[in-house]
Amino acid sequence: MVTTAFTLEGFRVVENLGIVRGIIVRSRSVLGNLGAGLQMLFGGNITVYTKLCEHTRQEAFEILLAHAAQIGANAIIGMRYDATEIMGGVTEVLAYGTALKVEPDGGSYR
Repeated sequence: MVTTAFTLEGFRVVENLGIVRGIIVRSRSVLGNLGAGLQMLFGGNITVYTKLCEHTRQEAFEILLAHAAQIGANAIIGMRYDATEIMGGVTEVLAYGTALKVEPDGGSYR
């Protein structure tokens, strides 16, 4: 379970495992920039960059999930994304949150 909230309704925290993260550093390709440049001439959604951003966030999210699984978590709360331009055309995308072991309020969770 992953949520942007800081609580999980109906579950109690068994153990707080700390911060987990997934980091991707991505650059734009020359061909991608050319395609985006053409789209900018007409305005609107620049789908080349939209797809790149969505794919990059998905990869960061999957790494976040793998990191949480490695330490035995079955839930992540407070999940967020952050992005930082490292240099022109190179961006870091970070997915992060707090990894927990949780169980339903009324019993054990497997």
